[in-house]
Amino acid sequence: MDFAFSEEQELLRASARGYLAGRWPLTRVVETADGSPSFDAGPWKELADLGWLDSSLGMLEHAVLAEETGFGLLPAPWFSSIALAGPVLDDELRESVGAGERAVTLARDGEVTASGDALSGTKRFVSDLATVTDVVVSVDDCLYAVDLVAHPDVVVPLSTTDRTRRLGELRLDGTPARRLDVDPARLTDARRHSLALAACESVGIAQRALDLAAEHTKTRQQFGRVIGTYQGVSHKVADIYVALQLNRSLAYWAAWAVSEGDEQQDTAVAAAKASATDAAVFACESAIQVHGGIGFTWEHVLHRFYKRAQWLQSFAGVSRKHRARVADAILAS
Repeated sequence: MDFAFSEEQELLRASARGYLAGRWPLTRVVETADGSPSFDAGPWKELADLGWLDSSLGMLEHAVLAEETGFGLLPAPWFSSIALAGPVLDDELRESVGAGERAVTLARDGEVTASGDALSGTKRFVSDLATVTDVVVSVDDCLYAVDLVAHPDVVVPLSTTDRTRRLGELRLDGTPARRLDVDPARLTDARRHSLALAACESVGIAQRALDLAAEHTKTRQQFGRVIGTYQGVSHKVADIYVALQLNRSLAYWAAWAVSEGDEQQDTAVAAAKASATDAAVFACESAIQVHGGIGFTWEHVLHRFYKRAQWLQSFAGVSRKHRARVADAILAS
């Protein structure tokens, strides 16, 4: 099976990397991460103008973009709007997101009840809640949209490790909501979509960790030699490379399986999510060790990638949970 991307998809990759390097240098990423969380309409409209929010994009195009947003550590709610909420949006929200007018996230964990068109209850650990305009809330067998611009008081930002993708708590108390004419079964699609794209984003993070580590070994000198000539250092870089390549294949397989509706898609996304997110954490930890003392400082950017990798590792359940699904699928076959 050939999992290579098309020429158009590789052009999208090159365009995305160029945009992120030019408009989102790591200095700006750090500045945004350390600022107060809010919806930033300017950069979001830029993503819409680039076509990143276009509903016509398929899963493989999303896979390319997810990998590049991981590599660039984009601190905008692209993952929440496209990977999490994308499959459960109705036409109105989808058009608004595509135009760069709205950004959306999905709230699933917690207990919320509906009384007519009003919601009450709490949803915990909602991704990018303080940096989007709307949230889709799952209530029993229904989906509702809450306008956060009209009701900002329902958003409670949380202190989280990864400040580039913060979590929030949604506290609803008779809050007006719009019921979406969307099949709740799409939540299954959203889960598959988000797990596959989390794996692809993890590949981008691991690639950036590898690049930072490799560059440091070529320039840093110790005892009169560049440190890359020492086996204890070079082997760590080689281990990152091996882990990256293995998990890139898994992530691409998961994206392809979801795009094709393959019968193994649930196994593919479980395997890719568990392995690729673990590999991203491993890559960042190894890169930090390669950098020595400077790798542990707040000023160095590596801890930002490390924290995003940890966010992805914990997203939608720990790795052993997804490995158990893979084992169940193997034993049942």
